[in-house]
Amino acid sequence: MSDLPPDPPRPRAILAHLDRQITDNDTVGTYLRIRRNAVHNALAQADPPTRQRPVRRAKGSRGPGPAAAHSSAATGYVVQHKRTPNGHEPAIIHLATCVVISGASEPVRANEARAALTEPTIEPCTACRPDTPLGMEEA
Repeated sequence: MSDLPPDPPRPRAILAHLDRQITDNDTVGTYLRIRRNAVHNALAQADPPTRQRPVRRAKGSRGPGPAAAHSSAATGYVVQHKRTPNGHEPAIIHLATCVVISGASEPVRANEARAALTEPTIEPCTACRPDTPLGMEEA
C-alpha cells in the first residue's frame, strides 16, 4: 500500500481508525480487515523489527481463524491472504468449495467478495473463477 505516509505515527493513527470502523461497520468489515492488513504490512516495513507488536483482533471482530474458514461453505466465498518473505501478495477470492485454498483465509459473503474484487490488490482464483457467479467476469 504505497499511498501510506512513511512515518510510523500516521499509519498507527490510520490503523486505530480502521479498527474503530471494523467494529462499527459489519457490512464492510471484511473489506476493512483486508485494508487493515495492508496497513499492518506497510507499518511492519516502516518500523524496526524489534518493535513489532502482536496483531490484535478488533473489539467485536467476528472473523473466525484460518481453520474455521474452510468449514464454512455457507458463505459461498473465501478470501485467502498470501504472505511471502517480501510481504503480502495480492489476496485471492475463492468459491468456498475450491480445492486450491491454502494458508490464512476467512469466509466472506457474496457482496463482500464482489466489493473486494474491485480492489487492485485482490484477484479471483483462476481455478474456481468466483467472479463468474458474481457477474464480474471480464470479456
